Amino acid sequence: MLKRNRQSQYNESVSDKIHRYRGVIMVISIPLVLISFVLFLMPSVRSPNDGILPANRKFSPNYVLQSDPSSNRYAVIFDAGSSGSRVHVFCFDKNLDLVHIGDELELFEQLKPGLSAHATDPKEAADSLLPLLEKAEKVVPKDMRENTPVKVGATAGLRQLGVDASERILQAVKDFLKVKSSLKSNDDWVTVLDGTQEGAYQWVTINYLLKKLGKKYSQTVGVVDLGGGSVQMAYAISEADAAKAPRITSGEDTYVKEMFLMGTKYYLYVHSYLKYGLLAARAEILGVANDSESPCILAGYDGVYTYGGTDYKASASRSGSSMKKCSKEALKALKVNEPTCTHMKCTFGGVWNGGGGDGQKNLFVASFFFDRAAEAGFVDPKSHVAKVRPIDFQKAAELACQTTLEDAKSKYPDVEPANLPYLCMDLVYQYTLLVDGFDLQPQQQITLVKKVKYQNSLVEAAWPLGSAIEAVSAVN
Repeated sequence: MLKRNRQSQYNESVSDKIHRYRGVIMVISIPLVLISFVLFLMPSVRSPNDGILPANRKFSPNYVLQSDPSSNRYAVIFDAGSSGSRVHVFCFDKNLDLVHIGDELELFEQLKPGLSAHATDPKEAADSLLPLLEKAEKVVPKDMRENTPVKVGATAGLRQLGVDASERILQAVKDFLKVKSSLKSNDDWVTVLDGTQEGAYQWVTINYLLKKLGKKYSQTVGVVDLGGGSVQMAYAISEADAAKAPRITSGEDTYVKEMFLMGTKYYLYVHSYLKYGLLAARAEILGVANDSESPCILAGYDGVYTYGGTDYKASASRSGSSMKKCSKEALKALKVNEPTCTHMKCTFGGVWNGGGGDGQKNLFVASFFFDRAAEAGFVDPKSHVAKVRPIDFQKAAELACQTTLEDAKSKYPDVEPANLPYLCMDLVYQYTLLVDGFDLQPQQQITLVKKVKYQNSLVEAAWPLGSAIEAVSAVN
């Protein structure tokens, strides 16, 4: 009985104490409960590999978790050119930075001939893309294919076929993608690029790779892209110069394209010269000779040059090729002084030159310019980027024009046999285009570019990347 009374007195004293200090206990316990609840709700920290850091990796403040691959976006771009078809596959992260696909920053595959070689059989033309499509789809994760845009941009080769033939081929390609592709296709994404689109995409590509986008227009670089059927020039100009651009009667800008890229608005002067790509220009120059012997053909060659379904006599003159005489033919083909320029300043063929300015000062020159420079021996083909001057093309032309076809075979081993008779012509034309056409100084430094280094990798300096950037930006 005494024991039970003592226990009762003890219990009452504890109760009394709890009651007496209940306010203090509440102040302490509420934060502890809240902290425990937050810790319960928080997910545990995981590494990219199944939530566990590798046993042999020591954690350090320099260890950075990889971005969530589910936020990546892919784009598949077909470049249907005049000389062949190519496919590019790019992968971007949420910041629109390129992500590696395997060991490279893009998948690039090509095959010859191009769509235009199947002019009479549209289905055959479309089916020729199948090997490229299969390779492209393999690198896009299955669960992402239905949201990955696939675009087909045909360039000058298809333009030359005419509207009816090109439309039949394009329709066949649209049908082909609907049946054969698991990617996201849209009829509007299968098109013949007009020259301004091609030039604008090329400008976006090179400035993106050089990390110039988002900066002032004066810090960007200008681009000249010499393809087979056309040549494009594009560079950013000031808003004031854009306002002075010549307009057609409807009031639409004919030369300036407005682009909003990485938070910055650019006024892009861009123009495409159809029939003045390297292969098309040969036909224009031979046309000046009017089926007579040409001073631009290497001595010892007597043949026919076919372009756009038309044959041109391509025979060397008895005295052989001559740089001086060939230059006169190239100037006539460019129509530098005709028709009369109606603007403040023109390039050639009466085309406004954009006014020049800071956006044009740093000029990157791509495609056939690099190829011929490498084949002529004044640029290392493995360098991918080279600083040269227009006069270097003139010096190379002078040497080539003094060479016979037979001697050229050993002197220029990297030139394809089909191109060898036209080496003098090609180099003369390239110099004439830069200096007399685009009004560059012969000693002005320009950058020849094949690929651009980006994140310790080399990426093709071609328009498809610019198209891919536009495509992924438009996909929700």
